[in-house]
Amino acid sequence: MPAPATGTPQTPVNPRSRVLVASLIGTTIEFYDFYIYATAAVLVFPSLFFPSSDPTTALLASFAVFGAAMVARPIGAVFFGHLGDRLGRKRTLVISLLTMGVATFLIGALPTYAQAGWVATALLVLMRLAQGFALGGEWSGAALVATENAPRGRRARYGTFPQLGAPLGFIIGNGLFLVIGALLPSTAGADPTQPSDAFVSWGWRIPFLFSAVMVVIGLWVRSRLVESAVFTKTRETGKVRKLPLATVVRGHWRQLILGTFIMLATYVLFYLMTTFSLSFGRTAKDAAVPGLGYGYTTFVLMMIFGVLFFAAFTLISGPLADKYGRRTTLIWVTSAIVVFGLVWVPLIGLGTLGVVLWLVLGFTLMGMTFGPMGALLPELFPTSVRYTGSGISYNVSSILGAAVAPFIAVALWETGDGSPWLVGVYLSAMAVLTLTALLLGKETKDMSLDEGETASAGHGERAVTSAAP
Repeated sequence: MPAPATGTPQTPVNPRSRVLVASLIGTTIEFYDFYIYATAAVLVFPSLFFPSSDPTTALLASFAVFGAAMVARPIGAVFFGHLGDRLGRKRTLVISLLTMGVATFLIGALPTYAQAGWVATALLVLMRLAQGFALGGEWSGAALVATENAPRGRRARYGTFPQLGAPLGFIIGNGLFLVIGALLPSTAGADPTQPSDAFVSWGWRIPFLFSAVMVVIGLWVRSRLVESAVFTKTRETGKVRKLPLATVVRGHWRQLILGTFIMLATYVLFYLMTTFSLSFGRTAKDAAVPGLGYGYTTFVLMMIFGVLFFAAFTLISGPLADKYGRRTTLIWVTSAIVVFGLVWVPLIGLGTLGVVLWLVLGFTLMGMTFGPMGALLPELFPTSVRYTGSGISYNVSSILGAAVAPFIAVALWETGDGSPWLVGVYLSAMAVLTLTALLLGKETKDMSLDEGETASAGHGERAVTSAAP
């Protein structure tokens, strides 16, 4: 069934299935790319691109490049936000997806440090920056495709579909790594926590090269979209801004700050439960900085089990946010994240059952906090600057909550002599900042996206009908 039009009866509309698939597939590829890089950053990149006599130093260097992409994301948010608010959502999403796909594919074709020296490391950094630049425009565009085409009262439900790309990308990316690891097993007597020689030599490249297939499918789906009615109406009434960045900074700076901190705990939790947990779970118990000592396959299967709860509760969060409000739902969930960060050690101390429970609880909370963001962040801004505003908030938060999270977590893990209790405290502290932002913010569930231009006048900017910023 087609989604109800929000404009005139003559305005073309996107069928519901096309909206949901188009918003889902791009973020699935986005998070697939993230997970395969994060997995490679733990498994092989330290030795292939950052050789060092100290394994921890090499791991930190690998994570530093991982975080460098987060610095590029706000730049991409400004660039693609400008295109999305000026030219439209459809063309911008196609460009961002193509850029991301090319960069990911090329990572799989890079020479290693042993083959090209520092040039190999520099190329990896360049491709990672290109990934981050493209990702800066991907999420906000996908969220807008979902929410701007959603019927009134169901925006949070629609907004969970781009969010669902995170658990799906995890399952596809890590599932592919598991298959490759099973086909290229470590030799007898080798350390089961370490990948095989064949995997290190060439097996790790396959997931990056495979991304080309997913990108082609995504481009085909997105090429069939038509512009949302609310953006078309904004363009037809002359409300498109010449410089969306100037408008959003001048007239909506408060929403930018609140959106950034509202997203903070989500990012920290996300990267701790995916990137840090993989490193912590695989590290041997007798290592200089001890970990849980699980084999790679065993721990990833445990993580995938937890991610199933991530997917389920992402979808569950949508109806709850539509019924009770985004702010109310997130206040309760963020409060639970504060508590969760303080019980890491007691949970992990229960053995394998406790570790599984730790993963399940973490990923459940991840779904509950991530799901409503697909609606909440776009609702903070009027149509003429929605792509730019939501993109900047989402991606600046990635620097504060994601770029530094793996680095800080490893340092705190070392400080705790192998205990993750300080890492849990770090998560709780970031959740307190998010809780503060939510308490300072307002509910957005009843706001009409068609009324965004007029509503913005009540927040410090008069409604403007010309194309000037």
